[in-house]
Amino acid sequence: MPQPPFPHAAEQQQFQPQPPQAFQPPAQQQSFPPPQAFQPQQQAQPPAPQHPAAAGGLGNPTMVRSLSGGRTIRIGRALDNDIVVSDLQVSRHHAELRQLPDGRWEIVDLGSHNGIFLNGQPTRRQLMGPQDRLTVGHSSFVLVGDQLQEFVDNGAVTFSAHHLTVEVDFKGGKKTLLGDVSFSVPEKSLVAVIGPSGSGKSTLLRALTGYRPADRGDVLYDGRNLYRQFAELRSRIGLVPQSEILHKELTVRTALKYAARLRFPGDTEAAERDRRIDEVLYELRLDKRADNRITALSGGQQKRVSVALELLTKPSLIFLDEPTSGLDPGMDREVMQTLRGLADDGRTVLVVTHSVAELALCDRLLVMAPGGSVAYFGPPAEALHFFGYETWADVFQAFENYPDHDWAGRYRNSVHHQQYSANVDAAVTQAQPNALNQLRPPKPQSWGSQLWTLIRRYLAVIASDKGFIALSLLLPLVLGAVSAVIPDKCGLAPCASNGRNDVARLILMVVAFSACLSGSANSVRELIKERAIYERERATGLSRSAYLMSKIIVLGAISFLQGGIISAIAFKVRTLPAEGLLLKHLPAAEMAIGVILLSFTSMMVGLAISSLVKTAEKTMPLLVMFAIVQMVFTGAIFQLFDKPGLEQFAWLMPARWGVSASGNTLDLAHISPVVIVKPPETGPYDTLWNHSVGIMFLNWFMMIAISVGLAFAIQRFQKRHEPEVMQKG
Repeated sequence: MPQPPFPHAAEQQQFQPQPPQAFQPPAQQQSFPPPQAFQPQQQAQPPAPQHPAAAGGLGNPTMVRSLSGGRTIRIGRALDNDIVVSDLQVSRHHAELRQLPDGRWEIVDLGSHNGIFLNGQPTRRQLMGPQDRLTVGHSSFVLVGDQLQEFVDNGAVTFSAHHLTVEVDFKGGKKTLLGDVSFSVPEKSLVAVIGPSGSGKSTLLRALTGYRPADRGDVLYDGRNLYRQFAELRSRIGLVPQSEILHKELTVRTALKYAARLRFPGDTEAAERDRRIDEVLYELRLDKRADNRITALSGGQQKRVSVALELLTKPSLIFLDEPTSGLDPGMDREVMQTLRGLADDGRTVLVVTHSVAELALCDRLLVMAPGGSVAYFGPPAEALHFFGYETWADVFQAFENYPDHDWAGRYRNSVHHQQYSANVDAAVTQAQPNALNQLRPPKPQSWGSQLWTLIRRYLAVIASDKGFIALSLLLPLVLGAVSAVIPDKCGLAPCASNGRNDVARLILMVVAFSACLSGSANSVRELIKERAIYERERATGLSRSAYLMSKIIVLGAISFLQGGIISAIAFKVRTLPAEGLLLKHLPAAEMAIGVILLSFTSMMVGLAISSLVKTAEKTMPLLVMFAIVQMVFTGAIFQLFDKPGLEQFAWLMPARWGVSASGNTLDLAHISPVVIVKPPETGPYDTLWNHSVGIMFLNWFMMIAISVGLAFAIQRFQKRHEPEVMQKG
């Protein structure tokens, strides 16, 4: 007979007024000695009333400035501003508060990188009234009479979830992943979230961070609705996902340097960024490891580097998803002690974990039950007593053995709920209703600046990966050599005997296959392997098009080089026609253009595959399938041009146009037609192989057009891997 969920039901009556009668165990079924009598802590006092000028959880002002002296007040990071804000999230000259002739005040953005926000919404120019809150970086400003009061977010913020519910379509109905989750996190505290598989921990984390907003319910950051004001609050919230968000090939300092370039305003000087990086490295005890490659660090140190990346922008709230996964007990303790230190230094830290060894370091513990409901929220030391078990293994086993029990209802009827979660409903009454922010949030860097930083980072990653460089050079050499060993009598020129060369189209087919394989192999893993990095950086303001363009430029350059190497080897050893169509004295270079364009287009196909798949393991079968399909539809194996449907499908194949582009120089339609006819008879032939400048331009244009179409498609595919609140941008 399975163990009842509450083996010490009699004792639980001290804090569980009405335990479920169905689970009252007979005396002989108790498997554990009764724990010590549990006395709940004294009821927490309600929070003190807010400062009248600090509506929305701003606290007490840190600066008060009289407005009677002037009509224009400039705010920024530089020392020549009227109000100097020492915050790297703020531009040197960020915004101006201007008094109009009628006495009203208007806030104007001075072209800042991170924007200004009035009542949580981004704006460029807007009237500001006494009840409005202006946010610049981590500072907020409120007009109170003839004074401008400043409130600085220094980490002392509360955070609460109010009736969060997430549902998905399932078998014609709805499946609840998160059910009516409510809790309130005190400021400067460490909170752990545990629960069995399927309890909605990851779904909860995405709802709390705004990555996947809840279908119903609110998330409040110091009284402000996170979903409505995500553009303003996103820099206050750090997220360290379970997947790595750093390029491990780089050194610690280099990785943080590029992250700082992307997250800080474009007018931030290198010395300012370096000082902030040094501060973070010292805080996390990574200063002596700054010049080590991330791959050379221990698992715990690598997690600290991920945390360091998030600390660059001084977030008040930090979320971590399974930071101790795969670590030994010693590193588990090291990571949790680091998080404890972050909370003690003035931040609120929420960590989702499977490990229960170091829960005593936390201030609060949230236990999720199967079905996505709250089974317990309170001090970790009282949790096992609440469930009536001695180990967490027994608690999780009870979840599995009694899936239909109302765990959430038991918690709601407990003293713990009244003590630690009852104030959530009161806090939400002051928040704005739940709605996604429809305005496009500003980006900390211009598009061109982001592109240049991303290109430099990508090149640094490639330069540090000697294996990738060697493979990128070896692959075209081998593929070019394979095409060179094909025996021929006349090279790629017409044979003197009958003006034909039936081997020419087979050589071009192998060259095209090589270009397709090398180009797509370069890129087929590039987006999937960086998906976690992209998702996090997209949430902090990364431009989707700049990210994609950086990949296209760098990988395109590699594909051009590889296509050139393949062409040089394949065509150098062959006899070629005396003249080309455009490049009269360089027929090999003219043919190489088609091979290079084919390599580039295949690289774009590889990026498309990488943006579509969910796991890296699926890329290789798709890569092989793509290469084989291209070889079949080159038109060099069997006749395509007179088969309706099949011919039109072949138009979508880059290799069809690549073979044709190189074949135009050779007049492949006449020296090597697919259908063999005896001279002087003339039979049907592929017009795309004609010896014509116009046809050659058409073949080049079609490969470029396919590449452009793939670029737009990849942009749309990438949206699926972004935070939902960013998919409007």
